[in-house]
Amino acid sequence: MKKGINKSILFYIASVLFFIASAIGFASGNENSMAIVWLCLGSSFLCLGSTHKKKENNKTNTDDK
Repeated sequence: MKKGINKSILFYIASVLFFIASAIGFASGNENSMAIVWLCLGSSFLCLGSTHKKKENNKTNTDDK
């Protein structure tokens, strides 16, 4: 068994925080351009988390065989 926290979980947590910051930015209504940046960063971290999770799953599947 591996010890420590999974890196993909950290990517997912970061993406949720970026999405929350984006929602706050859109709700404030002052400057939407920064909220769009937070939204793009959240989407990027979500993609990074899913690709990292897929890579880990492929690695554990080949190790089990």
